[in-house]
Amino acid sequence: MMMSTAPAPTAAAALQALAATPPERGDYRNAMARLGAAVNVITTDGPAGRAGFTASAVCSVTDEPPTLIVCLNRSASVYPIFQANGVLCVNVLGAGQQQLSNLFGGKTPMDERFAAAQWHASRSGVPVLAEAAAAFECRVVNRTAVGTHDVLFCEVDAVRLGNAAHGLVYFDRRYHDLLPQ
Repeated sequence: MMMSTAPAPTAAAALQALAATPPERGDYRNAMARLGAAVNVITTDGPAGRAGFTASAVCSVTDEPPTLIVCLNRSASVYPIFQANGVLCVNVLGAGQQQLSNLFGGKTPMDERFAAAQWHASRSGVPVLAEAAAAFECRVVNRTAVGTHDVLFCEVDAVRLGNAAHGLVYFDRRYHDLLPQ
């Protein structure tokens, strides 16, 4: 029996080989559909006006200082408004709020989006959804461009918890309600 004397590939070489063959766009999108995520309505108000959009690309970065990231497509109609205002609220949607997600995720005029729910103004003036499972009032403290999106680093100034623990997630291109047992 003859043993191979060729060196084993290093981790760096393996990563380099992977980087040379990125996944097909459709394969990537299909895989991302299996990455379940909370559904959020991101809102702002300020000198540039009031706006909001639906996002599942929201993530905690650290709790010291409390910071979230929110990803926003630079071609979105709301992009210049969020960029100019510099403040936002991550309104975490709960079970049964699919319609609100769809309104904020489509081409519905802004006034109609906000008319579909009850809102409170925060200290910074951002709209906070009265029936949110949780709400994070934030200041955008940094932003990084990656591909088609900006990653907004949002320092949390205040948190509000809803009356009940429930959630809404998007998985396999459909909404799923999360209710306590």
